[in-house]
Amino acid sequence: MTKDDVLSGQVLLIDKPLHWTSFQAVNKLRWEIRQAFNIKKIKVGHAGTLDPLATGLLVICTGKMTKQINIFQGQVKEYTGTFVLGSTTPSYDLETEIDQTYPTEHISEALIHETTKQFIGDIEQYPPVFSAIKKDGKRLYEFARAGEAVEIKSRTVHISEFEITSINGNSVEFRVVCSKGTYIRSLANDFGKALNSGAHLSVLRRTKIGDFSVDNAVTPEKFIEQLASE
Repeated sequence: MTKDDVLSGQVLLIDKPLHWTSFQAVNKLRWEIRQAFNIKKIKVGHAGTLDPLATGLLVICTGKMTKQINIFQGQVKEYTGTFVLGSTTPSYDLETEIDQTYPTEHISEALIHETTKQFIGDIEQYPPVFSAIKKDGKRLYEFARAGEAVEIKSRTVHISEFEITSINGNSVEFRVVCSKGTYIRSLANDFGKALNSGAHLSVLRRTKIGDFSVDNAVTPEKFIEQLASE
């Protein structure tokens, strides 16, 4: 990859590490690219945020390819991860502590598999209150962290595939193929309710965006090594 390549536009497939924000990943790569090619200013952006507690595919565009970001954001996405049954958290994942527990004795493996059918197709979903969606000029998580109640409107999302890949006690591993705007944390919470129990998300990994796969992605560290070698 040359300076001209970067400026004319590249699509970089990055495997985002745990605890990194998508913003941090973009800033890190922008800085490294500027240093490697002695560029004062370059556009760099990502095509779809991943939560800090999620890992996996982050599509990052440079230069003129940043004009394609909206197209990439709108493509179908695939995730894998783990739901924990029997307990919930305010954020629907491990960002916050468990606030309620529920019985799980009535939940069988057959019921878990059968319940996935309720979530195939177009569904109504409420985004988590701990999310970056804006309302009245503020992020929802700002209201949540301040302990302020806020009305959240549901949105229609589409789930084309919802597969349970493993069940180990209350830990349920899954694979989901879904539309833009789908919150897997909300899916975890709703799935727990559908089982007459509770659930939260403990692991999340984005594996695909459209035709892009995390199998072809590199970590930020590996990308930086490749820059240095070139």
